[in-house]
Amino acid sequence: MVDPANTVGIPVNPTPLLRDELDIVIPTIRNLDFLEMWRPFLQPYHLIIVQDGDPTKKIHVPEGYDYELYNRNDINRILGPKASCISFKDSACRCFGYMVSKKKYIFTIDDDCFVAKDPSGKAVNALEQHIKNLLCPSTPLFFNTLYDPYREGADFVRGYPFSLREGVSTAVSHGLWLNIPDYDAPTQLVKPKERNARYVDAVMTIPKGTLFPMCGMNLAFDRDLIGPAMYFGLMGDGQPIGRYDDMWAGWCIKVICDHLGLGVKTGLPYIYHSKASNPFVNLKKEYKGIFWQEDIIPFFQNVKLSKEATTVQECYIELSKMVKEKLSSLDPYFDKLADAMVTWIEAWDELNPPAAAATNGKA
Repeated sequence: MVDPANTVGIPVNPTPLLRDELDIVIPTIRNLDFLEMWRPFLQPYHLIIVQDGDPTKKIHVPEGYDYELYNRNDINRILGPKASCISFKDSACRCFGYMVSKKKYIFTIDDDCFVAKDPSGKAVNALEQHIKNLLCPSTPLFFNTLYDPYREGADFVRGYPFSLREGVSTAVSHGLWLNIPDYDAPTQLVKPKERNARYVDAVMTIPKGTLFPMCGMNLAFDRDLIGPAMYFGLMGDGQPIGRYDDMWAGWCIKVICDHLGLGVKTGLPYIYHSKASNPFVNLKKEYKGIFWQEDIIPFFQNVKLSKEATTVQECYIELSKMVKEKLSSLDPYFDKLADAMVTWIEAWDELNPPAAAATNGKA
């Protein structure tokens, strides 16, 4: 049995890392009481709250937090016709927060995620670990068997090429979960009581050419390097699929990071995932994706972006064309999704004019 940490009595950090360079994005349909537990670690930062569902509902945010809140009416007002690319009644709406942020870094977390404990019982400052991951290089071109060689107490092992030890810039830090694992509906149904109590003290770079199932509930990324590709697709209300929003984004960002020479890390930090969603509801959302992913994953494994695609936007537009060409035969949904990918980039560039934005990662 694993329990969340008790953060009562832990003081708010007076000198948090990257305080003025990072936004925290939270999608929600409910009061954000969970932020009380996170106060020692998250209160110094600016929050962008994306309210899903009924825009007339009042969302309570604990006192002391600096935040801006957007509901569906705000999304429609800001994006106009392009608001169609933002999902409704699905946590994929969080990517609107990525779009309106003006900070270099983003940390996104779900409202059922609590503070975890490490094996010593100490509360885990997940955001601080994400920042450390993002500020250290990645090693996607050659696997280091001691995992992250830049962590204290580790290094490059014998036989690791010296020419590759400088590493590459890290674009994404993917964290994990204690208690409720991020399982699909069939696995939930056959393992209804399974809980994750294993705390693996490791961070590793996902090798170039390897895809992974990205989870959006404990995730951080460098918005300047990969932000325009962090689109969580069309999910939820009016769509034939759900619960694949973060995975779609993960497949997209991974092939683009590989092309542009950027790194993706996974492992620490852990959060405590408090609530298991209903597996029968999840199965209804996932069942088409469970079949489709057997074609989608080989598609991404075979994506080859052109040498002319040297920015994230250029890569993403190329990818959207490939989605339309290769996946539309699977289901008409993918033709619609490919169009939404283009709309997303157009909306992103309107709110973040390329001339004024920081330079995106290049090969």
